[in-house]
Amino acid sequence: MFIIAPSLLASDFSDLGSEIKKVYMGGKGCQYLHLDVMDGIFVQNISFGAPVIAPLRKICGITFDTHLMIVNPIRYVADFADAGADIITFHTEACDGAGEILKTIDSIKARGIKCGLSIKPATPTGALAPFLDKIDMALVMSVEPGFGGQRFIEGSSEKIKELHEIKTGGNYGFDIEVDGGITLENVKKVRDAGANVIVAGSSIFGAENISGAIEAFMSI
Repeated sequence: MFIIAPSLLASDFSDLGSEIKKVYMGGKGCQYLHLDVMDGIFVQNISFGAPVIAPLRKICGITFDTHLMIVNPIRYVADFADAGADIITFHTEACDGAGEILKTIDSIKARGIKCGLSIKPATPTGALAPFLDKIDMALVMSVEPGFGGQRFIEGSSEKIKELHEIKTGGNYGFDIEVDGGITLENVKKVRDAGANVIVAGSSIFGAENISGAIEAFMSI
């Protein structure tokens, strides 16, 4: 299934409720909403946390695809689960070794929600390999995490292709998500490489016609 996940980071923060409704469109729009949580430590910027997400959960039934760009993410799994996250994705680089990664995966799964695992552009796909049978989604960052509006890093498609080959060869069931610099000009490239969950920020929330932008993405 091909899924578009608009990134709330690119929306108008003065009216988040209306912005979410624009992409959800009464259930006829996007299925996922990508929520970038930044702590100012793992990445330079600070965005928003569970207290902001919780009231948004009441607005619609869109899947909250929550991307934690924070150190020691296991500390906040319960908070984001209680806030309404449907998927919690965290970074391999934010954890102190494989043991902590496994504990965080188990903590997320124990809450009955899906678990994703992400890598930065400089991290090889091999960092995900030991955990691919335990996660629901692998997220390839195609920009350096922490800032919206960056240009797509060429070479990211190769990492997606590598993951897709591993997924197919091992008969795994995880989704492959790509996040960063995705536009109507390059979305076909990452889709053809094997990504099926596409995060797009300014290309959707920055469009004059948001529903038209969503339809354009879905038609490619």
